[in-house]
Amino acid sequence: MNYIALFFCGAFLCNCIPHLACGLRGESFPTPFAKPRGVGLSSPLLNFAWGIANLVAGAAILARHGVPTTFGPELVALFLGVIVIGTYLSIHFGKVRQSPK
Repeated sequence: MNYIALFFCGAFLCNCIPHLACGLRGESFPTPFAKPRGVGLSSPLLNFAWGIANLVAGAAILARHGVPTTFGPELVALFLGVIVIGTYLSIHFGKVRQSPK
């Protein structure tokens, strides 16, 4: 169960980055609350809030399960969460940004 939690921790922490960055730059970016979901644009404030929610979720998981300090299965699980969500989102948002408006 610890590995699954750390996988999702990595996913939450990775997902907080684009939302916080867009929110802080005052740019619109897709969120799960946009219409259509994950494709339409949400306001910078909503992106900032969604980024904070992801950051808090990732930090809460780390607080509960501990920060992996050595290279082992726990750290691999955390990085796999980052890699999987990062790969998926980069492909998804690449397609969203390339689609004609």
